[in-house]
Amino acid sequence: MVQEGKTKHEQILDATNQNVMASKELGIIHLQGENEIMDGRHITINGREIINFGTCGYMGLEMEERLKDGVIDAVRKYGTAFASTRVYVNVKLYTEMEELLRCMFGQPAMLLANVTLSHVSNIPVLVKDDDAVIMDTQVHDSVQTAVQLLKARNVKIDVIRHNRMDHLEERIQELSKTYKKIWYMADGVYSMFGDTAPMDDIYELLNKYEQFHLYIDDTHGMSWAGPNGTGYVMGAVPYFHPKMILVTSLNKAFGAAGGVTVFPDEQTHEYCRNLSKPFIFSGPIQPPMLGACIASAKIHLSSEINVMQQQLRERIEYVNKLCNDFDLPLMWENETPIFFIGVSKPGVAFSMVKRMLNKGYLFNLSVFPSVAINQAGLRLPISRNHTFDDLRGLITNIAKELPYALEEHGLTLDDIYHAFRKTSPMSQRVLAGK
Repeated sequence: MVQEGKTKHEQILDATNQNVMASKELGIIHLQGENEIMDGRHITINGREIINFGTCGYMGLEMEERLKDGVIDAVRKYGTAFASTRVYVNVKLYTEMEELLRCMFGQPAMLLANVTLSHVSNIPVLVKDDDAVIMDTQVHDSVQTAVQLLKARNVKIDVIRHNRMDHLEERIQELSKTYKKIWYMADGVYSMFGDTAPMDDIYELLNKYEQFHLYIDDTHGMSWAGPNGTGYVMGAVPYFHPKMILVTSLNKAFGAAGGVTVFPDEQTHEYCRNLSKPFIFSGPIQPPMLGACIASAKIHLSSEINVMQQQLRERIEYVNKLCNDFDLPLMWENETPIFFIGVSKPGVAFSMVKRMLNKGYLFNLSVFPSVAINQAGLRLPISRNHTFDDLRGLITNIAKELPYALEEHGLTLDDIYHAFRKTSPMSQRVLAGK
């Protein structure tokens, strides 16, 4: 139990620790894969082969032979490591990869070891002392961590409700009276619920307010969407906005490694590169993974990526249909490969993950602090490697087990929808007189 007299921060730490300890006790986190060989679908845990829905490798490229060959070739040519910070000297593969990224996005790009370092690199440099920051309440933790660095400089930081463009515009209008630039920090695809940023509305605000700028993380939109697999944001907008900074990941659907920042112009690119602390002080992506990056980028620049995207879209449509057929509480029906089935209470989420693990399916548990305390759920990322039988087995078994898990905790489907402030489909049908 959380003790009285503790600060809010201490209470959050206590609640998080309690959830972690409960999950460990049930044997549903901190699991160890035992496979000698991985196939992109299965994982062996406690001597049992199960279907893995715990991956963010949405395109299944991590198992692509051309990426593996790229790793092997890079190791043979450049060794396992190149131990120099990038400010001094780069291995040849870095230049090649950044040029490929420029071809993909049509904009200058900077490649660092991961997205977290990219945010730590960019945000303190881009945001000045006379600027203000507005964060979506669900923007990724890596962005929020980097924003904390601004507090030492007393930069104005606001947080608004998720995807509320009316609230965003109100804050822009108010903050513009005092601050030089207003930075909105959001995700293209939100990692827990799989919903997306309203890019048309955001572009309208960018064009309406001169002081308004966008810093957006499209980590979970990369590869499966957009031209050349450049992500959800690039697929949703008509052009790269001159007041936008885009960050994305090569660690997930891209099948390789690295964090990419895409800039609106050469001047901003050079400025951020020159002042980047990770560029100066941190280690680089090592040659083996640069080899994988280059191999994946070449696939993205070919027509083959369009075929792969379509294959994943067919699986996304199939899961949406299955959830609808079984009346599952899918909180956001969308076109992303991330599905979130709400269960409300953390105890129901614990029970469901354990039940499904026993049925041979592994997926992500979503509880506080990843989501609000009573908005726990089952996060189901799907991959192009999953078969349609895999998908049907997953959803069918969730539909069978969820009523039992709810009964354990004295809850109903209506309670779930109430927790998420949504109207249940049954209530909607009653209201419609059906």
